[in-house]
Amino acid sequence: MILGIDLGTTHSAVGVVDSGFPILLADEDGKRIIPSAVWFGKNGEIEVGRKALRRRAVDPSRVVTSVKRWMGTEETTDVALGNVGRSPEEVSSKILKELKRIAEWRIGAEVEKAVITVPAYFNDAQRAATKKAGELAGLDVVRMINEPTAAALSYGLDKMKERSRVAVYDLGGGTFDLTVLEIEDGVFQVLSTHGDTRLGGDDVDRMISAWMRDGLGEISHDVAVKFTEEAERAKRVLSSEDEVTIRIPFYDGFSSFEKTLSRGMLDTMVKEWISKSIKCCRQAMLDSGLGVEDLDSVVLVGGSTRMPAVRDAVAEFFKKEVDVTQHPDEAIALGATIQGGVMSGAMSKMVLLDVTPLSLGLETFGGLMNVIIPRNTTIPCKAGEMFTNAADGQEKMSVRVLQGEREMAKDNWELGKFELEMEKLPKGQARVGVQFKIDADGILEVLAREISTGKDVIVHIQSSAVNVDDAAVEEMVSSSVEHAFEDMSERIFTEAKMKADELLPAVEMILAQGLVENEERAEIESSVKEVKLAIADHSANSLKAATQRLDSATEAAAARLVEKAMEEALAKQLGI
Repeated sequence: MILGIDLGTTHSAVGVVDSGFPILLADEDGKRIIPSAVWFGKNGEIEVGRKALRRRAVDPSRVVTSVKRWMGTEETTDVALGNVGRSPEEVSSKILKELKRIAEWRIGAEVEKAVITVPAYFNDAQRAATKKAGELAGLDVVRMINEPTAAALSYGLDKMKERSRVAVYDLGGGTFDLTVLEIEDGVFQVLSTHGDTRLGGDDVDRMISAWMRDGLGEISHDVAVKFTEEAERAKRVLSSEDEVTIRIPFYDGFSSFEKTLSRGMLDTMVKEWISKSIKCCRQAMLDSGLGVEDLDSVVLVGGSTRMPAVRDAVAEFFKKEVDVTQHPDEAIALGATIQGGVMSGAMSKMVLLDVTPLSLGLETFGGLMNVIIPRNTTIPCKAGEMFTNAADGQEKMSVRVLQGEREMAKDNWELGKFELEMEKLPKGQARVGVQFKIDADGILEVLAREISTGKDVIVHIQSSAVNVDDAAVEEMVSSSVEHAFEDMSERIFTEAKMKADELLPAVEMILAQGLVENEERAEIESSVKEVKLAIADHSANSLKAATQRLDSATEAAAARLVEKAMEEALAKQLGI
């Protein structure tokens, strides 16, 4: 038996397949959804879920929520026992352990394996951190599945024989994803995905709370927690009511707060927040190669999609009525449960073809980004390329693994780096093969092999991009579009300059050896001058054209140089 777990920012859930049907399991209170909250007591006590939230009223500084946004970073939470901070993985492991306990209590047997959902736009470090959290909870994480894909599995369960193109808009408490899929004959193929791992309902709570506190001056952390709790309640009420009265009696022991918030005011407040998600939708549709008219349905999941303003904006962008048939809080967990059932053999076979959200590659000579696996490539997958030594007698090759969408290495994120020893050979004669392999969970393995010696280096990237702000993922893709012409110009200049740096010394040698005919010299010298001027001006197209002109101008002289070298070698061999 394999559990299906939705490890959410705000809420989490667990399910299993029973008698061929996926079901979510309820706790002792009969609730299938538990808050993703953990309380760490001063004496080592730990409580999870609703019990932890109840502690927030009297001990707010020791209750951790929304830890998912910090997965894959080196940050610790505000909770500390003595001087020991709690890592995001440790906090998440407590939530997973509680879900495991609920499942085993309901099933009446021990369960060790689980499928866990992650945002589609989680990078390698965030996925590895989620897997680690599962292991800390005593679970063997047999698969991690992207949340919108899980929602699509839930949505498509009764559409196994139909061909459908579906966009899943998943806006939860802390993260957002838009995934475009094609469903046909039990095959779920992801066509594209785009999102923001720092965009969710928590942002709305903070906006409402800031509006509430406007003019109140500085307040304590404990009071701020009370305002955030009331802001969350107001947000929920406004999903079905036109206005809400917000009251916090004696919030600081003396003063009380009361204010009315209308849905129209909230809609104005969140307009820019919603537009960020629509921007991701636009990019995902471009990447899929489809138009909105090609979609059969747009499925909404995630608690934040209950907001009328969100539903209206999504319907307007996709030019169709949105599908709200899936339970916003349960669809993802149900999809994970289905995937667990497929893997355990408890359900009929389905094929899930997911994609990697960002390009992966290497830094090459000149500081260029050489893409090995492009973004939106179906996973699991592997791809490789052959490289050579950049200098005579090079002893080592530094392999720097990158993730991102920019042309230059410096503009992308470093996932890791290592060195590979090489046989000392003349420039361009050593051969190094590098292979990238991404497993079904989206975790990267890099293999580098020096061909002449057969020596291998295998690196599992387990802590990539640990210091990258997750919100920068969206910025990375946006920047790649915004700076596309500049980046390509910089790449053209760099490649042309590398060629010029090789060509200029060779031309000087040809000129010095007197292998240039008089009628050729003027053209060659003029071309050399153009190349140097283009380098000084940092002009990409001019340098490329000048380098090509110089290459053509020296072709005849270069041929004579080769001929002379062959004659000298033959003479030496014959002893002449």
